[in-house]
Amino acid sequence: MRIVQLIDSLEAGGAERMAVNYANALSEKITFSGIVATRKEGLLLEKIKNKLGYLFLNKRGSIDIASIFKLRKYCVQYKIDLIHAHSSSFFLAVLVKLTLPKVKIIWHDHYGNSEFLKNRKHFVLQFFSLFFYRILVVNQLLLDWNKEKMFCKKVVYLQNFPEVESLEGTTELKGIKGKRIVCLANLRSQKNIEMLIEVAKKVCGKKPDITFHVVGKKFNDSYQEKILQQITNNKLKDTIFLYDSKNDIPNILSQSTFGVLTSSSEGLPVSILEYGLSKLPVVATNVGQIKEVILNEKTGFLIENNDVTSFSNKLIYLIDNPEICANFADALFNHVQENYSKESVIKQYLNLIH
Repeated sequence: MRIVQLIDSLEAGGAERMAVNYANALSEKITFSGIVATRKEGLLLEKIKNKLGYLFLNKRGSIDIASIFKLRKYCVQYKIDLIHAHSSSFFLAVLVKLTLPKVKIIWHDHYGNSEFLKNRKHFVLQFFSLFFYRILVVNQLLLDWNKEKMFCKKVVYLQNFPEVESLEGTTELKGIKGKRIVCLANLRSQKNIEMLIEVAKKVCGKKPDITFHVVGKKFNDSYQEKILQQITNNKLKDTIFLYDSKNDIPNILSQSTFGVLTSSSEGLPVSILEYGLSKLPVVATNVGQIKEVILNEKTGFLIENNDVTSFSNKLIYLIDNPEICANFADALFNHVQENYSKESVIKQYLNLIH
């Protein structure tokens, strides 16, 4: 089997990381595993193991004839059997399939606003799904939505999986060791950083030496300005630190004591799985498929969306109870290892495509 992952960028987002994870994991299992970035390169480029199978299209605009022919040439050169198209890259995959009918397409739906699917536009996607061999989704809500809306009815929920990486890295977190709370999240509205700021305000009112560290892409947009203003207004500049995208996540997590996620909508966030592998105690909002990973009061604390008081109280409780932290961390580590391992997910994946 010869498979290429197709992704719009290699910046450090959830879908992008999963495209790289699939490319790397499959390189150990199949004849050829490649990855093609369509619009933008980024930090994840250096994580790709098989650089010979990498191509950057530098796609400009929705329909870029040069990119279509570049991808077609790649598929012919490497005798590609299947294009695994992540998120919006399905459009280009279908255009190439029209010229290479034997190539199959798996579309991977990573849609992050799965709590608000009623607002999702789907008519173009619905038509293009006629050309899909299978659809993979990252949570139950997306499974139900795709089965209802798409013409392709072979829809499967397949868990995300984390990649075990080296602890090497150069990023140094500010604050005091043992007092750091990390949040792996791009600065997008669905990540609900506003809630995190309110939580930080309450926690630091009682635990002034605690610091919060948000690691994820900055987009230099109005949302970022809003977040920076909220931090300033609440006098939290020495409490909440924003780091932008980083490619040494295990190193960052090794410097952290707790992992949090305050998202208002999610699929199955890779960040939660990475917290587990790093043995961090976790508090997270109950959105998307997080409840499958954070089993409330067993592998962490699960809080309803926007419940700042409960979220803050549970964090303070963990800070005051290191033994509970250790129990949660061990339980989450074991849960992730048993249910979200690279080996088990790739085995399911290969069974699906044969």
